[in-house]
Amino acid sequence: MDCIEQINLIKTDFQRCRKLLAAIGDETRQNIITVLMGTSCTGLRVGEITAMTHLSRPAVSHHLKILLDCGLVSVDKRGTMNFYSLNTGEELLNLFALIKHIAQFKDARDAGLLTGDRNENHID
Repeated sequence: MDCIEQINLIKTDFQRCRKLLAAIGDETRQNIITVLMGTSCTGLRVGEITAMTHLSRPAVSHHLKILLDCGLVSVDKRGTMNFYSLNTGEELLNLFALIKHIAQFKDARDAGLLTGDRNENHID
């Protein structure tokens, strides 16, 4: 694969991961993610997350909505109760692919294996 193709692949990966990267870049959401990581498979309710993070219920709900929208958190609705848990599906696989492609680009560049004119490879 030439340099331009690799950069375009990485651009596509970034586009796929944009919402996830924005969501995990916030320290409050990182805290909620780590709380969810430490729970059982059944998930947690907003009140439980509130107690564990010392955030207000509206703040937890706001951040959970962002995490739901990016696909990192899923909700299991049981009657009138909602249980939130970490979703380790497609979104994380997209992030792993982005990291892998960046590492492959770096390795190929360092080994001098990339073809194509680097001067043409500006990022829009």
